[in-house]
Amino acid sequence: MIITICGTPGSGKSSIAKILAEKLGWPRYYGGGILRQQAQEKGMTLMEYIKLGETDPSVDHDVDEFIKKKGETEDNFIVEGRTAWLIIPHSLKIYLTIDEKRAAFLIFRDLQKGVKRNEANDINSEEDMLANIRSRMETDKLRYRKYYNTDVNDPGHYDFVLDTTKLTIPEAADKIYEFIKGKLPK
Repeated sequence: MIITICGTPGSGKSSIAKILAEKLGWPRYYGGGILRQQAQEKGMTLMEYIKLGETDPSVDHDVDEFIKKKGETEDNFIVEGRTAWLIIPHSLKIYLTIDEKRAAFLIFRDLQKGVKRNEANDINSEEDMLANIRSRMETDKLRYRKYYNTDVNDPGHYDFVLDTTKLTIPEAADKIYEFIKGKLPK
């Protein structure tokens, strides 16, 4: 089984994917990490890089190819990525959402703690982070509509949708794990 995890910024995708990978004993792949690395190599912030993706399809190409190859050659893994569910259609598709103000609070708190995310350079408050999230969601929407003719935030694409706004990461991971357990081969 392949599990794809998608969702809105700050919804806990990475933290939850790590917990699930550990519980299942499976590898975890992180599309966002590839994008962040590419942005850093080009001397850009993540926001600058994904904004470039509105006119340059190569921004997403390497991530897509990596995910596609994994989906064709491996089994029993978790992959995070906005289009992973589309690239690996036979996956169990999980979507996480969160209130955008809560997401801004959580991401800004992480930045203040020194967590490296390669976000925009001008984030000095939760309000700045909220504006960054909204801008990122808009550019993602434009890119994925243009290049994939889809809305990655449409819950109808997914097998399990969870709002993490009022949940801790372990609580959310437990809910998803219970769903996955019901789908695993006996």
